[in-house]
Amino acid sequence: MSQRKLAVVTGASSGIGLELAKCAAQDGYDLIVAADTPFVEAGPAFDEYDVTVQSIEADLSSRQGVHQLLDLIANRPVDVLVANAGHGLGHGFLDQATDEWMHVVNTNITGTLLLIQPIVKQMVERGEGKVLITGSIAGHLAGSFQAVYNGSKAFIDSFSAALNEEIKDSGVTVTCLKPGATETNFFHRAELDDTKVGQAKKDDPANVAKAGWEAMKDGDPAVIYGMKNKMQVAAAGMMTDATTAKLHRAQAEPGSGKE
Repeated sequence: MSQRKLAVVTGASSGIGLELAKCAAQDGYDLIVAADTPFVEAGPAFDEYDVTVQSIEADLSSRQGVHQLLDLIANRPVDVLVANAGHGLGHGFLDQATDEWMHVVNTNITGTLLLIQPIVKQMVERGEGKVLITGSIAGHLAGSFQAVYNGSKAFIDSFSAALNEEIKDSGVTVTCLKPGATETNFFHRAELDDTKVGQAKKDDPANVAKAGWEAMKDGDPAVIYGMKNKMQVAAAGMMTDATTAKLHRAQAEPGSGKE
């Protein structure tokens, strides 16, 4: 049986999650990768690394899906947990089907916490481990036409900092990666293709992932990728929620990309 350290990465079938999993493989970690979509793109991506990769397709918005992943991990110590699973949802809240916005909340928040709690408990008991949680700069903005998504990321950004403080001096650190708009399947899946933000130039997921991975290794509480995103967060901190909501409308309102 492999004695290499183990990294668990969720939302790893594409985008930032796939790139984070590759960062782990480059550093010699065996991998357990999970996602709610097939690993078509991810499979060949790990062939060049001399590590063991196990993949599982599971709906991490559900208790059952989270337990499927925990069962696969079994009793093996997790050295790095990358809680990256999450997705967005465009359009106005009143136009969204209940099941759709509930799935966003359950994936981004409930499933994430159901996974983090038992794994981090074991890390703290061992006195070592690192956690990287994918939040977003969206958590700093009232997200008109992405209201549920931005709200969920506000929770994750806050939760990550709070958990990191609660377990300080335990030997375990929690880092929150806060990307801005990144070139992934996120915008298409969220039905934001016809919006300004959906059509804008976006960050390279490999660069975003590297920044997050390095910050995690350093034990930093959070990292915002890119100067533009840092400036946007700084500016948002000086505005009211009503103002950021108005600005967000211009970027995410359906059809705004055609103007």
